[in-house]
Formats: sequence, structure tokens, C-alpha cells
Amino acid sequence: MTLTTWAGAEGLCNFIDASPSPFHVCATVSATLSANGFTELDETQSWPADPGRYYVVRGGSLIAWSTQGVSRTAPFRIVGGHTDSPNLRVKQHPDLSVAGWQVVGLEPYGGAWLNSWLDRDLGLSGRISVREANAVRDVLVRVDEPILRVPQLAIHLSEDRKGVHLDPQRHLNAVWGLGTEPRSLIDYVAAQAGVAADDVLGWELMTHDLAPSRLVGAENELVSAPRLDNQGTCYAGTHALLAAVENPGEQVPVLALFDHEEVGSMSERGAFSDLLNSVLERVVLARAGGREEYLQAKAGSLCASGDMAHATHPNYPERHEPAHRIVVGAGPVLKVNQNLRYASDANGEAAFALACAQVGVPLQRYVHRADLPCGSTIGPITASRTGISTVDVGAPQLAMHSARELMGAGDVRMYADALAAFLAPDR
Repeated sequence: MTLTTWAGAEGLCNFIDASPSPFHVCATVSATLSANGFTELDETQSWPADPGRYYVVRGGSLIAWSTQGVSRTAPFRIVGGHTDSPNLRVKQHPDLSVAGWQVVGLEPYGGAWLNSWLDRDLGLSGRISVREANAVRDVLVRVDEPILRVPQLAIHLSEDRKGVHLDPQRHLNAVWGLGTEPRSLIDYVAAQAGVAADDVLGWELMTHDLAPSRLVGAENELVSAPRLDNQGTCYAGTHALLAAVENPGEQVPVLALFDHEEVGSMSERGAFSDLLNSVLERVVLARAGGREEYLQAKAGSLCASGDMAHATHPNYPERHEPAHRIVVGAGPVLKVNQNLRYASDANGEAAFALACAQVGVPLQRYVHRADLPCGSTIGPITASRTGISTVDVGAPQLAMHSARELMGAGDVRMYADALAAFLAPDR
């Protein structure tokens, strides 16, 4: 199976640098899909009956699929992931003046590793909702200038010279200038976006690290980048879908990328929403199928919930399950948790293992230490909302939830190959 328009680890770096927010992830994926024959559909309009390649975008979430060459009751093969990453986001009243500093009020989003955001040059990205006549339109915002910085406390002012405990209410605001009268961040953003400040009615704005993604290490065998969790899956999953649609088979290949995973998925576009179920049903209905055909299709479907995995840390090996060492550069990871923090069951495990074998990719198996709390993914949510058997998988990395993360350059290709084989097991 050949990956289309593939650029490997360097392509992942470019993808991440083009996608500082979930909305930009969707724009980047949309552009790639459109260039490869996919058509964007509007959820408020009727969908075409003709088989084809399609996608929909709902805010920071995107679902894409192909119905070429398959029946109305063909099961779905789904690769899921999420577009959001932990970061610092702009408050609703962000403008502050403190001790002669112009300050922007920020708050953590998701489980951000807060110390990693200190003393970095930060840009701003996201979307604003703008008044236009009697309607509202969304405008993507991206400021790649070092306008914000969250300064660390000097070591001489700490109580024990061992650092400080960061209070998310008091210690994460960013400085962006000098003066005793607060300046307006939204006025600044409006000017950058080319719209009138009075027309900005709402915003979802977040910071991003301005250091570019790049290959590092003595032989460039590592990827150093922000947002690998989970843009690594967004990138690999997109190219896996492109590979899967080249030769239509017996399943409908689907890519489902959700916003808000890092905060529980409880939104109109998160994995807890109706988005995936709605799209899958409309895929069947648009081609003259009914409720029975839809339920038949779902009954035979499988989902791979893709999210990055914990590689064994060389400085903290004791923090990992000793019998389940995960090595960077040694292939994708199948994740299992007996308390269903991951959704993997035996059938899902077998399907992903077969996919890896199909393309000659080694498979690693991850179990979290039983005495440490385990994180979760969209996997259990998607499985319970759809009734579709789901397996949790990922690519290994270090420094998860840091402002800067690390993975193996070779794992990018192996991860995408495995996901492509999962989407198209009969090719």
C-alpha cells in the first residue's frame, strides 16, 4: 500500500507548524484532502447520492470518508484522533496592567505541563466570530510574532531556590508590553485579522510556541515539535486515508478528528457529541439506505482510536510498567487498560496486529503501571457512543503534554503504514 503525497517526518514538522490550533488543523487537513479529490459537504444541506470522497468540518473537528466502490451496508473502518493539545488560552477579559507591565490573562487548557510554557516566545492563534451584516462568520487568526511571554520567577526570589509551585490563577499570565493603562488584546487581534474590533463578538484564542518543529539528534532520528499529541495522529491518519481510498475495498474508510479531547470531549464537536454517529448515518442515508442498512454497517465496523503513547523515559524508567517497555523507533503501540481507560479488546487488538503484520511493521504493547492513574483517549467515548468495537493505538513519544515533545522520526512512517492497513485490510 502506497502512501500518497507522503513526506514522512519532515512532512509532520511542516504539518504541525501550519496548524497551531484545532481550527488550523482542520484547515490543513482540508487542504490536503481537497487536493486529493475530496469534496467538502455542508451539514445543513442535502448530501450527494453519488459515491465519492467527502469530508465535513464542524469547528475544530473533521470527518472524512470515501464511498467509492462499496455497498450501502459496507462496514466502516475508522481511524479516530483529536485536534486539540494542552496549552494556555485567552480569558474573556484578558487585559491587565500589573506593576507597570501590560499583561494578558491566560488559563490552562487541558493537562498542560505548566513549567514547560515559561520563558518561551509565544504567538497567538484560533478563531474569532465576527459580525457581518445580519450574520456571523468565523475568521482564523494566526499571529506568528513573539508577542507574549510568561516569565519565570528569578531563582533568588524563590523560597528554597528549588523553583515555585505554579498557581494557574496567578502565575500564568503573559507580559506583552509596558505601561500603566491596559491595552486591548482583542483590538490587536482584530487589526491582525483585518476586521473592526467592534465586530468581534466571540473568540477561541490560544498561545503557541514559536520555535519551529525540526528533526534533531546526531543523525536527525528524532522529531522535536509542539503538539505531537495528537497532531502526530492527525498527520498519519490523513495520509493513511489517502492511501486507503486509492484502491476501494469492502469497507468505508473514515478519518474522524475531534476537538476537545484534552478536556473531556463534552462539546458539540467532541467525541461525546452526535457528530460521528450523525455522519455515519447520513453516509448510508445519502445512498438510499435506511435505518436497517445503517445498523448493519455499524455492526461490522471497527475503530482505531489513535493517540500518542508513552515511550519509556530514560531518566525515569521506574515510572513505567517493567514488563512493557516501549521503545522509540520500534513501531506503533497497542494500548490496553483493564479498567477501560483504553477501549482495546481482544478483537480490536487482533485487527490492529493483523494490520501491522500486513505492512511488515513491528508492534509494541503498552500497559500503564497499576499504581499510577492512567490517562484516557477518545477510544472509550467513541466505543460507548457508537457501539463500534475500538482499539487504542498510538506512536511512542516523550514529554507528553509539554509545550515541546519528542518522538522518533522513523515512527511517523510506521504509524501511518499501520493505520492505512487498518483502514484497508483487504488490499
